[in-house]
Amino acid sequence: MQSQRYIRREMEGSVEAGPHDIENPYVVLENSLIEEVGRLSPISNSRCIYRVPNRLRHVSEDVYTPRVISIGPLHHGREALKAMEEHKKRYLQYVMGRSKFSLTDYIEKIKDREPKLRSCYSETIDLKSDELVRIILVDAIFAIEFLYRYWCRALLDENDCIFGKPMWVNDVWPDLVRLENQLPFFILEDLFDPDIFPVPLEYSNRLIGVERLSILFLSYHFVNDIAKDIGGVLDNVEMVYSSEEIDHFVDLLRKLYIAPINRESVETKIYTVPTIEELNRAGVKFKAGLTKNLFDIQFDDGILEIPKFVAHDATEFVLKNLVAFEQCTGLGNYLSDYVILMDQLVDTSKDAELLVKYKIIVNMLGGGNNELSDMINRLSNGVSQQNEFYFGTLLVDLNKFCSSTWHKRMANLRQNYFNTPWATISFFAAVLLLILTMIQTICSIISLT
Repeated sequence: MQSQRYIRREMEGSVEAGPHDIENPYVVLENSLIEEVGRLSPISNSRCIYRVPNRLRHVSEDVYTPRVISIGPLHHGREALKAMEEHKKRYLQYVMGRSKFSLTDYIEKIKDREPKLRSCYSETIDLKSDELVRIILVDAIFAIEFLYRYWCRALLDENDCIFGKPMWVNDVWPDLVRLENQLPFFILEDLFDPDIFPVPLEYSNRLIGVERLSILFLSYHFVNDIAKDIGGVLDNVEMVYSSEEIDHFVDLLRKLYIAPINRESVETKIYTVPTIEELNRAGVKFKAGLTKNLFDIQFDDGILEIPKFVAHDATEFVLKNLVAFEQCTGLGNYLSDYVILMDQLVDTSKDAELLVKYKIIVNMLGGGNNELSDMINRLSNGVSQQNEFYFGTLLVDLNKFCSSTWHKRMANLRQNYFNTPWATISFFAAVLLLILTMIQTICSIISLT
C-alpha cells in the first residue's frame, strides 16, 4: 500500500514525499503555521500606543475615533479622514520652505528610527518601510507645525485653513489627543529644528523656563491649555522639564494631572459609596476645593471638599482617552479611580444638581443636569477596578460617617427645621412658646399650693 502511494504521487508530478509525509497528512498546514509564527514581530517593552480595549470602545466609540485627521498608521487611509491629507502636505510644504534640510535628510532620520518606531505600537504595523516612513514624515511635520502655529498665532498664514478660514483648529486639536492617533514623542524631537521656527519679539517673554523653542515646550503649551479648560490640574511646567521620558501627547497630558500625587493607593474592599444626595441627607456638607489638584478630594469634620472642574463637550473624550491609556499600561489607575469615584457619587440629576449648586462642577453642557449626570456615569463604563483604590480611605470615612445614627438625626433636624431663615425662627419661636407655657403651668401649680 505504501509503495502504491509513492507511485501515484510520482505519476501526478508531485514532489517526492518522504516517509514522514505519509505518516503526517497535516504537514502542509503545520509548515504554514510555522512560517506564520516565525513572521511574528517580537513583543517590545516600548509599546505605548494602543488600540482602545473593546470593553471601553463599545460604550462610546466616537470618543476614541478620530473625526477629521489621522496621525500615525492606525487610522491612516480611512475615507472620512482623507480630506485632511492635502492640508497636512501643505504644512510639510511650509516647513520645507524654511528648513535648511532636504526631504532626504528627514527620511533618513525616520528610517534610522524605524525599528524603534514600529515597536511603539501595540500591534504589528503591516506596512512596507517606505509607506510607513511617508506616513510618519507627513504626520510628524504636520503635528510640529500645528503646535508652533497654535503657540505663535502672530505668524499665521492668512490662507491657513486650520487656524484661518474655515478655522478647523477646533476640529483638529481633539484628534491630536486620542489614544489611537498618536506618534512616538521621540520622532517629533528628532525632526524638530528650532532654527526654522522664529520667535517674534513680542513672544520672547513667553518662553518660560527655556532659552529657545523645543517640541516639549510647544507640546506642554498645547496640552496644558486642554487641561486648564477642564480644571483640576496645576501649572506643572517644572514637572514637565524634569520628568521622565514622554511617550506622546496623551501621556504628557496624563502626567500633568497626576504630577501632584504624593500618596499611594490603598487596598480596600469597599467599592461603594453613598451618592451626593444620600451624603447630603446624612448631614455631609460640600465645598469646592481651592486646590487645582484633581485628586485632592478631602473629607474632614463632615465636610466633603472636591476640586472644581468644568464639564463641557471636550471633558468626556479627554478623560476617557486618558483612562484608556491607563487601562492599557498598568502604570497606575489614578484617573480610572477618579472617574469610578465620581460615577458612584453621582447617580441621578439630583446629585449633579447639588454639585453645581455648591460650585464644584461648572456645567457647560447643553442638556442641563440630566446630561451632566449621564456624562459622569459614562466616564467609568467598562473601566476595570483594582484591589488598590486611590480614594480607598475616603470611601471608608464616608461610609463610617453615613452609618452614624446621630449624624442622620442631626441632618434631618437641619434639613426639616432649619432649612430656611423663617423655618429656623419659627422653630425657636415654638420652643420659646413651649418653655413659656411650661413656666406658666409651673407657676400656676405653685400658686395653688
